[in-house]
Amino acid sequence: MRKLSLMLLASATIGLAANPASAADLPRKAPAYIPPAPPPITWTGCYIGANIGGIFGNAKADLGFGEISTNNSGFAGGGQIGCDYQFAGGWVIGFRNMFDGTSLKRDRTLALPDTEGTNFGTASFKTNWFDTLTGRIGYAFTPGWLIYGQGGAAWANSSTDLSINGFGVGSLGRTRTGWTAGGGVEWMFTRGWSAFLEANYMDFGSNNHTVFDPTICSSGCAFNTQATATTVLVGVNYRFGWGKAPY
Repeated sequence: MRKLSLMLLASATIGLAANPASAADLPRKAPAYIPPAPPPITWTGCYIGANIGGIFGNAKADLGFGEISTNNSGFAGGGQIGCDYQFAGGWVIGFRNMFDGTSLKRDRTLALPDTEGTNFGTASFKTNWFDTLTGRIGYAFTPGWLIYGQGGAAWANSSTDLSINGFGVGSLGRTRTGWTAGGGVEWMFTRGWSAFLEANYMDFGSNNHTVFDPTICSSGCAFNTQATATTVLVGVNYRFGWGKAPY
């Protein structure tokens, strides 16, 4: 009897020793994969993009004996390139160059002074393109939305063609220099891509000219031209060269 008890005790001891080893050999379930959080959005970096929209111009020619002015509208479209830097949380500063072609063109007619009242002058105003170089400052009120203001220098290639009684007396084409100011809102809809809506005002000042015509300007007629324009544009930017988020 004693021998049987010892045999049962030995068998139980061997079974207990083997059970942990068997459990250790069982496959264990791998922990669930948790993907890393995406990096925070930052506006720091450079970009290149395209835009399209409308342009609304005002042009005026003061001929001394009369004034011709016109308000017209057209299409504008082109591209832009620039860089931004985000600091102090949501503040963003940057610079941008934008170049757009336009379809602005308008003809106006003015009766000219003469003894018989039969002379008529025509002025054809046209803006071929504009270029702006601006600095901007904005605030990202949420990580993906930026509201901004901007201002700087502006250039426009414009021309004024004058004719009297159907005969051309002067074609004045030049690149004007002026200033621009405006602002808008930009949305980073996915990492690396953003879209914007903005409005800008451009003022190209006044310029003096002289034309000669044997009918009424045999000794030369001085006149002055002025031009301003407003743009409303939508565009998209591809952003690259990302920096580290400041928050």
